[in-house]
Amino acid sequence: MTAFVSEFTGTAMLILLGNGVVANVVLPKTKGHGGGWIVITFGWAMAVFTAVFISAESSGAHLNPAITIALAAGGKFSWASVPVYIAAQFAGAMAGAFVVWLAYRQHFEKGTDAGAMIAVFCTGPAIKSFANNLITEIIGTFVLLFAALHIKSKADYLGSVDALPVALVVLAIGLSLGGPTGYAINPARDLGPRIMHALLPIPGKQHSDWAYAWVPVVGPLIGALLAIFVYRYSG
Repeated sequence: MTAFVSEFTGTAMLILLGNGVVANVVLPKTKGHGGGWIVITFGWAMAVFTAVFISAESSGAHLNPAITIALAAGGKFSWASVPVYIAAQFAGAMAGAFVVWLAYRQHFEKGTDAGAMIAVFCTGPAIKSFANNLITEIIGTFVLLFAALHIKSKADYLGSVDALPVALVVLAIGLSLGGPTGYAINPARDLGPRIMHALLPIPGKQHSDWAYAWVPVVGPLIGALLAIFVYRYSG
């Protein structure tokens, strides 16, 4: 696969399986309805495992604009490739969200909880406080990249990590730090599906909460940049 196709496919799979487990838990009349937070965090970890396994060899499995930008800022990735990667990641995230909607379309149609519907697509804080929510996203993304940089092999690209350790890190972040904001830790993961929530013909949906949308974009960018800075200058 080319790098674009790899990042597109990996990110689409990430969102398909990650947002898919949320749909299975929160939408009505599904087999997994009411499964709870543990099911969601394990589902997202397995989504990461699958997506990284698929795309690591061809593109390095960034799957996250914050990681791509941070690696470029740290001299571990070419700035010339950044636009291609980010375009693929956002396109993949939107495609994955569309397929989730397609798979659960009947359940969306039977839903009456607009909050559950938007939760399938994007994150939202348990307690809305932009400053505190931003800090939470910074911390979560810092942990993601800082840990990944330490478990990777000698090759200077993120995709050389084994898929399972990265998945376990995401599981730990979800269980330990996911409560306040839903742990977006990835601008494409949140903004791409949020755009699809706004565009798709979902009966009874609410607004897409654009006032909050900047938090899961800016927070992960700051967190990833901090992680690459600390990693670079702490060793």
